[in-house]
Amino acid sequence: MRQRLSSEPDRYRGRRRVPTPPRSRYAAVVTSAFVGAGVVALGAASNLPDAKDVSPEVLQSLKSSQIAADALDSRSDDENRASRSEDRSEGAEEVSAEVSAEDIYLLPLDDYQFTSAYGVRFGKLHAGIDLAAAEGTPYKAVHGGTVTSAGYNGGYGYAVTVQQEDGTEMIYAHSRRLLVKKGDEVKAGQVIGEVGNTGYSYGTHLHLEVHVKGTPVDPIVFLKERGVDIKLQIESVYAGMAAAEAAS
Repeated sequence: MRQRLSSEPDRYRGRRRVPTPPRSRYAAVVTSAFVGAGVVALGAASNLPDAKDVSPEVLQSLKSSQIAADALDSRSDDENRASRSEDRSEGAEEVSAEVSAEDIYLLPLDDYQFTSAYGVRFGKLHAGIDLAAAEGTPYKAVHGGTVTSAGYNGGYGYAVTVQQEDGTEMIYAHSRRLLVKKGDEVKAGQVIGEVGNTGYSYGTHLHLEVHVKGTPVDPIVFLKERGVDIKLQIESVYAGMAAAEAAS
């Protein structure tokens, strides 16, 4: 063993040396630490609920909560689907309403007396039908379209012509007063004038003509094909016209 020379400086001079504990004491301290940690862990674990030890009431409560949550999720999904379905239904209804508005035909008067039909009368074509009503009675557009003429028009008196998108024209004649002007857009059922006795007329009535591709057609047939039936006194009037024509 090497002996320290008297000339070497003493590195431990002035310092207090701590006695080194035996290795067995280190082992005892480490072991105690592990044992203490284990005791703490076991104590904590003893406070945690074990699935076997949870009361049936608690389990039932948890199950009920889960069922309720699932039901809410399902209801939310159903409401979302219903909302989307309603949106589609509303869109379809709007489209259907637009199509119906374009195709609708109506009677021009709610109360009238059918006095003259379409056909040859006194050797000339009577190109429309006559619906008698009290003077000033409002009459409506049979179908929507654009007003292409509105004013005094010779034998027609004060008359309105409404042209549909397909070019079909409807003429409302012998008016006392017009409530639309040229260029106006009108809808089926809109009041456009008042019944009168202007122009070449034998009495207060509305004269209605329908022109398809520039040629007059029987308004009764045209309207009936579109769901509008002029019912009042048609048969008797036609029979009277036929008798008058035969007599002449």
